[in-house]
Amino acid sequence: MGARKDTEQVARYADMFAAMGAEPRLRIMQLLLTAHPQGLVVGDIQEELGIPASTLSHHLDKLKSEDLVQVRREGTYLWYAANTEALQEIINFLYAECCTRNKAIPPGQLVMVCASRGSQNGRKR
Repeated sequence: MGARKDTEQVARYADMFAAMGAEPRLRIMQLLLTAHPQGLVVGDIQEELGIPASTLSHHLDKLKSEDLVQVRREGTYLWYAANTEALQEIINFLYAECCTRNKAIPPGQLVMVCASRGSQNGRKR
């Protein structure tokens, strides 16, 4: 990969991380991942997270513009789902840097970190 392509890719990932950097958007992503692959309609997202409709629309638009969520229409309903391919891309980007080049985190430990954090918070994963 050339330096220009690397720069463009890093900029794209930075935009994706920035989109998820707001607490409500991160909560939306977590919720959509729990409903994967079907996704959720806006009303269900709003009810679950208690975000006002106009604010939720803004957050969903931002996540959609960064390709982190996908939208499909079924009748009069819009269904939002996490774009797991995009999420896998940014996870792979981080993984390649932290776990393959310099072995900062042993590859098997990455999953264990997620599981142990979930149990510390009283959540099941």
